[in-house]
Amino acid sequence: MADAKKPVKKGKSVLKYKKYTVSGESLTRLGKTCPKCGPAIFMAEHKDRSHCGKCGYAEFKKQ
Repeated sequence: MADAKKPVKKGKSVLKYKKYTVSGESLTRLGKTCPKCGPAIFMAEHKDRSHCGKCGYAEFKKQ
C-alpha cells in the first residue's frame, strides 16, 4: 500500500491574540466569559446571541 496522506483541514484559525490586551505588566481579557464555566472559557459572539461551546449556555441579544 502507498502512504496515504490525511487531508488538511482548512478553516478559520482562532486569533487568540485579539482576545487579550497587554498594558505594562497586566493582562486584560476582552471577550465575554461564561458565567457557568468560569473565567477560563470565552463565549462565542454571534449576530443574535452569545454562546458557550463547552456547556451550551446562551444569552440572547435584544433586537
